[in-house]
Amino acid sequence: MRHLLLASIALVVCCATAQAAPLAHPGRPVVAPSSAGFGTLQRLQAYPRTLVELDRVRGPAALSTLRRAGAELIAPPLALWRLPSWSAQRVLPGLLRRGLVRSVTPDVPLGTSPGDAPGFFGYTDPLSASQWWVSHVGADRWTAPGPGVPLTMIDSGVDLSHEEFAARPNTFPLNTMTYSGNEQELHGTATASVAAAPENGVGIVGIYPQAKLQLWDASPNAQLTVGDEINGLFAARRNGPGVVNLSLGGFDRIPIEEHAIMNVFGTGSLIVASAGNDREGGSSLSYPATFPHVLTVGATDEADRVTVFSSSSPAIDLAAPGQDIPAAIPTIFNSTGYAAVDGTSFSAPLVSGAAAAVWTLRPTLTNTQLFQIMRHSARDVGKRGWDADTGYGILDLPAAVARHTPAADMQEPNEDVYLVKPNGLTKSGHAPLTGQHRLRASLSAQLERQEDPEDVYRVWLPARGRLVVTVKPTANATLEIWGRRTTTVFERGKAAKRDLIGSSAHAGRRFERVTVQGRGVGQFVYVDVFLARKVVQASYTLSVAPSKR
Repeated sequence: MRHLLLASIALVVCCATAQAAPLAHPGRPVVAPSSAGFGTLQRLQAYPRTLVELDRVRGPAALSTLRRAGAELIAPPLALWRLPSWSAQRVLPGLLRRGLVRSVTPDVPLGTSPGDAPGFFGYTDPLSASQWWVSHVGADRWTAPGPGVPLTMIDSGVDLSHEEFAARPNTFPLNTMTYSGNEQELHGTATASVAAAPENGVGIVGIYPQAKLQLWDASPNAQLTVGDEINGLFAARRNGPGVVNLSLGGFDRIPIEEHAIMNVFGTGSLIVASAGNDREGGSSLSYPATFPHVLTVGATDEADRVTVFSSSSPAIDLAAPGQDIPAAIPTIFNSTGYAAVDGTSFSAPLVSGAAAAVWTLRPTLTNTQLFQIMRHSARDVGKRGWDADTGYGILDLPAAVARHTPAADMQEPNEDVYLVKPNGLTKSGHAPLTGQHRLRASLSAQLERQEDPEDVYRVWLPARGRLVVTVKPTANATLEIWGRRTTTVFERGKAAKRDLIGSSAHAGRRFERVTVQGRGVGQFVYVDVFLARKVVQASYTLSVAPSKR
């Protein structure tokens, strides 16, 4: 479906891009947003609603003001509120002067997979054509399980009166489902049917027909926005870990959207997003698909080739069929209740449904393990190995069920200081690896340039003595130790000179070791492990111990 063009996101009030650290970090900073400038507030009137993120510590003092202004709390762990923009312009100056606000973001519109998918909705009778995708993903060579791990579709509203959903068990609307005569509004019914239409003797069958299906209408006003997406993410989060499908996006990187996805991923869910349909327009990067820790899905055709519309992307993980896909739609659009659809919007639900089914069959997996299984079990097509069109290949259900269990990746997301410190992404932050009474720790973890390029951990540096940090990688990786005042491991210049307290960067697979001297007062410092230039991925073991000397 055509992407709804976003207005300029110059209004987004968030962190300025941090400068690079002294050594070459492969990722980009994920740091705390800064408060709005007063001039920005005058421009919020271009959008009906505004997102206001409160300071983690001082923010509660703003609650009564926000409630009186008609604000709605949409993401409690982020202290993120949404209110009418005219109210925001009135109350924010006072809240900003008191230091109660962390960030202000216009509630900008999103599209259902950016770009054009030619012939997106061809109103044809799908019952005259087979669901060709079934054999291409191995769904004819396995038996889908009963309900288990929840699958949440964040999209436009689903027509619950449709024959595919009217009597479907294990179907849970998380808010009121709405749809109108706007063609955008049939998208949610279509994506949900591809993922989970039941075996009920009519129409089509989804890839996980008995899924525990949770539905969030992210376009209650016939306009899907980033605030509605975030609201849905946290509705899914309240129901425990599961798979979340995002067949939506835009071409602008919105920090509060990234923070919301990081938060939900950090509580154990798997986020799946469509890569976008902008191939013929130059394959501009689409978000949320390009964010780290998002399983990004492209589209293939009946010949197992990338489709003419599927965006090429450095973030793509795998592909799934996305052209001429039979789907259910509200009968107000077609009396048959079905259509043949094109777009990465329909590739993503195949992967999401498959991932939820695999997780149900293998319930001990963590989300990081499931992430690796889905991408590395894919059937390789095109150029050997990973490529920017189909990632690691086409979804392969039997292979995903049988794939060996990879090592869990601890404390994700942890790409920067903001994600691990208290009152950063979360109130408590990540648990430190060591503390005052426990000075030794070790763990194993992985790095991957696009999805997980950097790992940051908190460790305790005693007031006196020395602390030894050692990293043993399978490929060239760098170790740095940053002081307690560090705001991002991408600092440079005066800030890096002040905060970087040790580093080790040998060539090849040699181990890295840094010894840090106590500074007269016990404190938490940050251990940073990241890939060297041109290295795609590596595993490593990290150990922390007091020095014997």
